[in-house]
Amino acid sequence: MPEYGYFLSCEEHRPAELVEQARMAEQAGFQALWISDHYHPWNDAQGQSPFVWSVIGALSEAVSLPVETAVTCPTVRIHPAVLAQAAATTAVMTGGRFRLGVGTGEALNEHILGDRWPPLPVRLEMLEEAVQVMRRLFTGEEVSHHGTHYTVENARLYTVPDEPVPIDISGFGPKATALAARVGDGYITMAPEEEMVTRFRKGGGGAKPVSGGTKVCYGTDREECLRTVRRLWSNELLPGEMGQVLPSPRHFEQLADLVTEDMVREKSVCGDDVDEHVAALSAFADAGFDRVYVNQIGSDQRGFFDFYRTKVLPRLTG
Repeated sequence: MPEYGYFLSCEEHRPAELVEQARMAEQAGFQALWISDHYHPWNDAQGQSPFVWSVIGALSEAVSLPVETAVTCPTVRIHPAVLAQAAATTAVMTGGRFRLGVGTGEALNEHILGDRWPPLPVRLEMLEEAVQVMRRLFTGEEVSHHGTHYTVENARLYTVPDEPVPIDISGFGPKATALAARVGDGYITMAPEEEMVTRFRKGGGGAKPVSGGTKVCYGTDREECLRTVRRLWSNELLPGEMGQVLPSPRHFEQLADLVTEDMVREKSVCGDDVDEHVAALSAFADAGFDRVYVNQIGSDQRGFFDFYRTKVLPRLTG
């Protein structure tokens, strides 16, 4: 049986709201937390984007649940040597209850310093080298590294956890999944596809944990929930590589009309049908996932947690 966790959305909520949601998640019976790591939201309607490491610091005092970034890009916006320090300190503050989820990122967040946004093959190279740098630094030993993409000189982390921070790698296609299988401590993907889980495990991932996540919009008015999803998260339904290459929230807003209400109705879990919510999360369990995270879209967080505490989680874990 998978563990079920809650996915905190930094794109939608202020820091204090995220901390309160984490408390409600723990009280509702969720077993772990994911938290997104963005510089920008996907659109202005989402409206927020706090610095994730500050929020996790507050989470370490507010709850006892394990926490993982889903996901951090350690390649462009922040140098992997700096992220290694952030992750190591976070692991110490959470008593070892932290995993670092990483991926190749999006131009939306990573181009802000004017760096060229490279094509996917180069981003995968950068991600692998960044993981190598961070792992060496997690040992607490002095590190000098002169690689293809990164240089580190005489760097040493003095505050490190007892065990190195586990690094899970996000992948949505065969190349990223192969990288996750080869060098990751776990695998993250966002669709309940058994084929991808099998590819990871047979590619070298073995019994390492596979984690997935989904978004829902709980509410008693299904039509209002559909409108909320379309207003806030239409970017989730855009095809192809747009999510990786568009550089600004306004570009996603310009494409929002491509996502129709019928598309949202077909692809999204909306409303208060218990069976629909259970089926969406059970699909991950059926595909072989070890951890499943769910995010509530919109402002009715308390209603969502009450609904999952009393009706959904008992069905999933009973």
